[in-house]
Amino acid sequence: MIQSIIDVFQWFIFTYSSLTMAIYVTMAILSYRHMRQYSRKNIGYYTQNVISSPLSPGISVIAPAYNEGLTIIDNVYALMHLNYPSYEVIIVNDGSTDDTLSKLISRFDLREVDLPYNERIKTRPIKRFFRSGDKAYDKLLVIDKENGQGKADASNAGINAAKFDYFLCTDVDCILHEDTLSRMMRPILDEKSTNKLKDIQVIPDTGYIHVEDGQRQVIAVGAPLRMINSSDVDSGVITRFRPPNKILPRFQELEYIRAYLLSKMAWSAVNCVPNVSGGLGLFDKRIAVKVGGYDPRSFAEDIDMVTRMSVYMIQNNKRYAIRYIPVSLCWTEGPQTLAVFSRQRVRWARGLIQIMRLHSHVLFNPKFKRLGLVIFPYNFLFEFLAPILEAMGLLFYIYLIVIGAINWGNTFILLSFLYVFSVLVSAIAVLWDQLTEAHYRKTSEVMGLCLMAFAEPFIYHPLIVFFSLKGYVQSLFRKKLVWGNMQRKGFSSSSTEKRSSIATS
Repeated sequence: MIQSIIDVFQWFIFTYSSLTMAIYVTMAILSYRHMRQYSRKNIGYYTQNVISSPLSPGISVIAPAYNEGLTIIDNVYALMHLNYPSYEVIIVNDGSTDDTLSKLISRFDLREVDLPYNERIKTRPIKRFFRSGDKAYDKLLVIDKENGQGKADASNAGINAAKFDYFLCTDVDCILHEDTLSRMMRPILDEKSTNKLKDIQVIPDTGYIHVEDGQRQVIAVGAPLRMINSSDVDSGVITRFRPPNKILPRFQELEYIRAYLLSKMAWSAVNCVPNVSGGLGLFDKRIAVKVGGYDPRSFAEDIDMVTRMSVYMIQNNKRYAIRYIPVSLCWTEGPQTLAVFSRQRVRWARGLIQIMRLHSHVLFNPKFKRLGLVIFPYNFLFEFLAPILEAMGLLFYIYLIVIGAINWGNTFILLSFLYVFSVLVSAIAVLWDQLTEAHYRKTSEVMGLCLMAFAEPFIYHPLIVFFSLKGYVQSLFRKKLVWGNMQRKGFSSSSTEKRSSIATS
């Protein structure tokens, strides 16, 4: 009986591992083809066309802020200098207890104004609205509201106040590329250009082009996030890209490159993108409002909203797409201490299990098409179950060692193959990144990042598995999630460094 169980488990792990490797190989091929197609188009020429066109849809840039006093001015300057013909910047002061609001008022000559505000999505009470008395900052709107215990509530307030039909949600502590809006709008305009429109309606205030029902709509667009740790920043502009010096952010940089350029780009190629990151995402506001915006109760509000938007489109027989572009446009500071990293990954794990539970009706349900038969099964089998199966596999190996039933020769060959495969996958991701848009000047910087792949299976990956299991256990016992505070080093130039403390939400 025990031997039969051992044999079945071995074959299951072998099949699961083989399928995982096959998926990674397929992803590498799909992502490469997708990135080549993207790169073959003249990005610079296309970007200039988008920037100069009066028909480009308007975009509301929404950035929640909580206790960002030390960096808020530089961050707002960066958002105010994006290359796009029609956009606004909405800073949502989410009940900051420091001098975030006072600094904004002083530096940008903010004055309290009356604003027509339609609360289509319920949020914590709004206190005041501010606009600048300086015409140079007429794109800026600052909302002062009561704290909503997380980014979701503040983002919803920004969506309510947004005047354009598309909104880009980001974190105020992120640094965006100056062409972020034009490049992220590109998949939407590309999709519009492939549709044969019989009824085109241009609204002067928003620049919105009407797409008839029955034609595919791009409801969300994402782009890779990268680590800004150790890079030089001057007045909200990155002047020199460098891989992070600290070990945890450097591992995260490698992880992000692999996740975005292999996984997300491959899913984008087959229109099966599972989520758009909350750190940088462009959304169709009408669909986001119809599904109730971000859920403040969710630990993974970005995945949750994208899932609800997809479900809405499917249930209403509307063709839709979610796209990712391979160009890095957003840089954020990754956790540098194990305590902060633990809180982040535990929250992500609890968010994933929450998504699986709340939207369990989608899993393996043919009524939800690709969402139910591809996206959710993949998330369930290869994201949610992966830490559990890895832990079971480790315990199984320990058991075999104890009873003396392990074949050391075959085990060594198998583990060596898996190790080499994981290193190659990471190296390919870094290569794809360099071929798309090389950010690092020195070959030594690229090689140094690749070398992290050799240590990742022994140092970083076990931490990911442990913190994921910790999140699952906390969720199982319904332990209250404590968001806590995260100490960030702050953006620095070659001569100065700043420190700031911000909420992890």
